[in-house]
Amino acid sequence: MSPDVLFNQLVERKSSTDNQTLLSDLSARKKAELEFHNRDRDKEYTKQLPQDTYELLHGNKKYYKTIQLSRTYVDNWIKTNAKGKIFLDYACGNGGNAMLAARSGAALSIGIDISDISIKNATNSAKGENLNNTIFVQGDCENTGLPDNSIDTVICSGMLHHLDLSYAFPELRRILKPGGRILAVEALNINPLIKLYRFITPSMRTDWEKNHILSLKDIRFARRFFNIQNVKYWHIFSYFSAFFHKSHFVMNSLLTLGNFIDSIATKIPFLQLMAWQFTFELVKRNEE
Repeated sequence: MSPDVLFNQLVERKSSTDNQTLLSDLSARKKAELEFHNRDRDKEYTKQLPQDTYELLHGNKKYYKTIQLSRTYVDNWIKTNAKGKIFLDYACGNGGNAMLAARSGAALSIGIDISDISIKNATNSAKGENLNNTIFVQGDCENTGLPDNSIDTVICSGMLHHLDLSYAFPELRRILKPGGRILAVEALNINPLIKLYRFITPSMRTDWEKNHILSLKDIRFARRFFNIQNVKYWHIFSYFSAFFHKSHFVMNSLLTLGNFIDSIATKIPFLQLMAWQFTFELVKRNEE
């Protein structure tokens, strides 16, 4: 399927569906995910929150200021794998990865997400940059409605743990072209300190999410559907610099040190399993 034909299909889909139509077909689990992410990405709602409430719901954002190493790796992967391809930002959120793919020369960059507010945010951002090779559609990532064998490249960034993998992996395999490639970026559910942090901050996650952070067991499950390549581990020490986020100089100094230590520690067997995040590639077998 050509990028133009798929783009026109998605334009028609956007004009014929709305949030209420999608809601009528969603399970209670998926409705909870939609409501959570609508709240999280509603900029006007977030602005009105008292500081203590904001910290309760979003206090983990400071740790994401320490992910330079993995973010650079992901950005470079997108730039390398998007050019000339039909690219999918799977559960795209506000669409940053899809827009990076569009700027990097994707023939067509698609974002799909269950949250209508996320899709509105992403669409407005893409319009602001005149990214005409980009389209964002609201949908269920476990049942995307995309054609078989239509997608070349996919980024799954921090969202597989929001999905039922027994549906998500077959769906990704269905829509991916033979030889197509996916990069998954996920938290790793092994480090006991990080697991404790998740346990004491339940309001930052949905019930499904906090019970489905990925482990190596999920990698083994993924092998039923894809070839697995380039498993990498990120951030064992660097995120401790976030405790000093009120001092830009101190945080950056500690982050530089943490990144240097992590560049060694994340390559040491067993120690690497203490990483906060990991990335891995899923490749569709050519015979499928």
